[in-house]
Amino acid sequence: MADPGPAVTAALRAELALRRAELLAVDPRLAADADRLADFALTGKQLRPRFLCWGYRAVREIGGDVVAGTGDTDGTDGTDGTDGTGAPAPVVLPDAVIRAAAALELIQACALVHDDLIDRSDTRRGGPSMHRAIAKSHADAGWSGESDHYGTSIALLLGDLALAWADDLFTAAAAELGVLDRALPPWRAMRLEVLAGQILDVRVGVELGADATAQDADAMLVNRYKTAAYTVERPLHLGAALAGGGDDAVGLLRRYGAAVGMAFQLRDDVLGVFGDPLVTGKPTGDDLAEGKRTALVALARAGLADRATELAALDAGLGRSADPEDLSRLAAVITGSGAPDRVEERIRDLTAEGIAVLDERAAGDAPVLAPAVTRELRAVALAMTTRTR
Repeated sequence: MADPGPAVTAALRAELALRRAELLAVDPRLAADADRLADFALTGKQLRPRFLCWGYRAVREIGGDVVAGTGDTDGTDGTDGTDGTGAPAPVVLPDAVIRAAAALELIQACALVHDDLIDRSDTRRGGPSMHRAIAKSHADAGWSGESDHYGTSIALLLGDLALAWADDLFTAAAAELGVLDRALPPWRAMRLEVLAGQILDVRVGVELGADATAQDADAMLVNRYKTAAYTVERPLHLGAALAGGGDDAVGLLRRYGAAVGMAFQLRDDVLGVFGDPLVTGKPTGDDLAEGKRTALVALARAGLADRATELAALDAGLGRSADPEDLSRLAAVITGSGAPDRVEERIRDLTAEGIAVLDERAAGDAPVLAPAVTRELRAVALAMTTRTR
């Protein structure tokens, strides 16, 4: 399929321009904030929009390649479903599907801005996090009050704004396709799941007394809802809903998405401790400095159950220091626990589980999902779970 990324970027850019004009109609002083949010939203990886497009294609595609954003609304270029020569015509991603996909980048912008606030992160995508950049602009302008508080306040509101715009964009696109009743439930579920996962992430990070097994279960629960659901599972579900997909197709896509999405987050946990900052855009050991209770940390605690001194050092060091030497020592303790190997095994198992779902067939051995799409989903599952950034 043709990469939908450029079409999604164009749709998102157009939507943000309209929203900027609305803000400036309130007060021209809002221009800088509108531009800051737009720049942030437009620099994402567009993973979620691509999964929405795969979900749509998995249900809608009958034959041929897919062309993104041609303005067609019925899914084919020819009036008879061919290219005029009798060959299958390219299956078109309607513009409304592209706009629905773009809405997911606004959800992602909201999630990242708020996540950085909660984690007090200084960096994002190789540069200052949103609230840090805004705080600096306050200080540079010489305005009154605390720069950090100003940065936090404006970033919080910009994240809220991105979420509101996402709702507007998605619901309008689904209504245009005539499937709002079908698409709205998974959209609402996705919003609930990502926020519930974030709340749980904060909660389990401060609860005391949980043993390593309970911490591992909690970490995987957070992974399931904070990341897997809204990164892979629900975008696929949304795409299938926009295409009018039935329960069988939606069920397979969701099962694939849940497994691969959790493997994706486990890879992120590994990179959060051992990743190259020049590649990830985040400092090495950032998760340790923030004290995140990831599955990697839980498995490390389990592996150190009979090594009290090292376990105490790990517990005492989490969230206490951003000094590179301290973080390096903690990373060495985690490596010595055997946890990285166990996480890698879990990543492999979850990835294989997700890929196996794609091979399931309906009665009569008919494929439930478009074969061309399942081939792409196999490849992307491997790419997501073996990545270095």
